[in-house]
Amino acid sequence: MNANNEAERQSYDEYAAVETALKPYIDGPYTGDGEAQRGVWMDHARIVGSLDGQFMALTVDEFIAAVKEQGPAPNVNHRIVAIGIAGSAATARIEFIDWHGLRFTDFFVLIKQDGVWKISSKVFDSHSRN
Repeated sequence: MNANNEAERQSYDEYAAVETALKPYIDGPYTGDGEAQRGVWMDHARIVGSLDGQFMALTVDEFIAAVKEQGPAPNVNHRIVAIGIAGSAATARIEFIDWHGLRFTDFFVLIKQDGVWKISSKVFDSHSRN
């Protein structure tokens, strides 16, 4: 394998690793199991955003409790809109439709620490109802 192919393979692998790191978060709305996503968050992580026009700032524990309280949303759909990686830092944008009647756009900042991608922060907006 030449150097270009190796670099492309490493780049592809990193994108796949970020997607894998986000999977427990993505699965949360479907299952309503907020606790299952605890491992994807860094200890210091914060979640901030707008829900129906109201500003919110949550700890990971508060966010997990909210996911559990809402319960499963089996009709929710999602798509990963973008992933950007620079060394050990990454960003991701995910859109959810019909998470209990809401549409969300989530922006993530991730960091790779000890070979593992984790979410450092999330900013979101519930910009419309379905």
